[in-house]
Amino acid sequence: MKNPSIFLCVVFCMIIHVYGDIKIANELKFKKKLWISCFSGDDRMEPVIKEPGEHHHIYFHTNIWGSTRFMCTLRQGPNYRHTQSFTAFKQVSPSDRGALWDWRARENGIYLKVWAGEHEQGGASMHKVFDWIY
Repeated sequence: MKNPSIFLCVVFCMIIHVYGDIKIANELKFKKKLWISCFSGDDRMEPVIKEPGEHHHIYFHTNIWGSTRFMCTLRQGPNYRHTQSFTAFKQVSPSDRGALWDWRARENGIYLKVWAGEHEQGGASMHKVFDWIY
């Protein structure tokens, strides 16, 4: 190989490349369905509808620049008028090793717990982040 620095850069990038994981669970009452649509700069997911007790997982690669973001919109059935759009995953630097961002849609709002990575909340419990927009 003529240029070992290129080889070392490729190996380094492969080693530090990490995954992100978003979980969105429907914990709504009264048999309400949850409509979920998510996208990043590179990907747009097809909307899905989850029954109460079901969850939706999105697995993805983070980028080497440390700027991966996923935006999601949630809507509460049956008429889907209650909605919220938010950043569902945010990588803040190249050293941020990714995480499971665990979201829960409940009657009184949307809750979060981050399980690993730079935003890890350790022993903290699930906490309310957003209210529904009517």
